Amino acid sequence: MTPDEAIAEQERLRPLVSTRTDPGLVVRHVAGLDVSYADDDRLAAAIVVLDAESLETVDSAVVSGKADFPYVPGLFAFRELPSLLEAMEKLTVTPDLLVCDGQGLAHPRRFGLACHLGVVADMPSIGVAKTPMGQFTMPDDVRGAHTDLVDDGEVVGRALRTREGVKPVFVSVGHRIDLDRACAEVLRLCVTRLPETTRRSDSLGRAQLR
Repeated sequence: MTPDEAIAEQERLRPLVSTRTDPGLVVRHVAGLDVSYADDDRLAAAIVVLDAESLETVDSAVVSGKADFPYVPGLFAFRELPSLLEAMEKLTVTPDLLVCDGQGLAHPRRFGLACHLGVVADMPSIGVAKTPMGQFTMPDDVRGAHTDLVDDGEVVGRALRTREGVKPVFVSVGHRIDLDRACAEVLRLCVTRLPETTRRSDSLGRAQLR
């Protein structure tokens, strides 16, 4: 698939995104997904499933591979999605929510990795990024404080303070969940700045590459 074809695919799938929380959604198990890279385009796609209450790890899977799609801003999903989907197939515990290390609606075409993965897997999903895609005002230095993340005059997510004294993270909807619920789920996953789902999947992927 060429970059132009990839953009066309994003445009085709984007209308399928739901920004409403599934009725009766109960998150008992939540999965963190992350892709680590080596200098030679080798990658490791890692998924760690946590018990949402205790934050204990209950399942994990990792897949090694090589990036087949070029590095193009806004098209990261096409590098990472195949390996992430392969890793998901190895899970023995089915998560109720996917937390991606990346963007959801906070994307130039409103279809980042969290949206793409959520639509393809047909599961509730959230994007939690370390850097913003848009403009924001720094939230108060209180856990749970947040401000709008705005791109081209549209609210695409939130800058969310997960701990006092640390930089905010940037939460955006992926699929089948609303922004308020997404932020609430992220907060309960955070012991440090980043959700435990992200920290543990990142650690698993890096260990695989080593």
